Amino acid sequence: MRTARPRHYLMCRPTHFDVVYSINPWMDPAKPVDTQLAITQWEKLREVYLSLGHTVDTIDPLPGLPDMVFAANGATVIDGRALVARFRDAERIAEGPAYHDWLRDNGFPDLRTAHVVNEGEGDYLLAGEWLLAGTGFRSDPRSHDEAQEFFGRPVIGLTLVDPDYYHLDTALTVLDEQTIAYYPAAFSPGSLAVLRRLFPDAVIATAEDAAAFGLNATSDGHNVVLPHNATGLTEQLRARGFHPIGVDLSELLKAGGSVKCCTLELRTAAQSHDPA
Repeated sequence: MRTARPRHYLMCRPTHFDVVYSINPWMDPAKPVDTQLAITQWEKLREVYLSLGHTVDTIDPLPGLPDMVFAANGATVIDGRALVARFRDAERIAEGPAYHDWLRDNGFPDLRTAHVVNEGEGDYLLAGEWLLAGTGFRSDPRSHDEAQEFFGRPVIGLTLVDPDYYHLDTALTVLDEQTIAYYPAAFSPGSLAVLRRLFPDAVIATAEDAAAFGLNATSDGHNVVLPHNATGLTEQLRARGFHPIGVDLSELLKAGGSVKCCTLELRTAAQSHDPA
């Protein structure tokens, strides 16, 4: 039996969403973006979370920061402590202070901005007692030591090798404390061996489902919210006893983001022992 547990999420309405620069292979400024459609799709995701009993806070979007909708990148919050992101790309640097201020003003006084490049839950995913940490394209590998010292939890470094999957949360999702799903081709041979050793019963995504951003998902231990067109992954999850819920975030995918990218989990000390 899978058990759903209430989550506390932070999201950012895509009021200023657009693709005006390219910092990952999914972004093409030459392709038109429908901001209103992006808002409608985002609102549907928020409604799904609320219908599942989760708490959803929102941070005000700032003009000139079209990627601020991807709240997962803003910080990592575990045990009530927040390590705020330090972005690699100049276009996103101002997002860090915005998330820092929101967390400070909303009950997270124990916080620090990362000293080296660290793109929040884009590259940091809590799996039981382990903090899975991605590197290769965005977060600096030195940030793994910083995160381990800050959170006092063992950090498992994982190297990404396919630029289409530039953040860990595009190639791996945590389903519960013991179960993950991931796309093997996104990882270096050594990192893949680590994943196989730590999670021998993992759900393995196909290339088609990974390309649909099916792994950019959220789970409360039972309900898994993921892109609706990751159909093979949906069937695998259902067979494992999870309840997959498909949503359409196709407009946001034009910037290389989907469900998880839009969702930063705010974990208190008690909640940090639940699946991420």
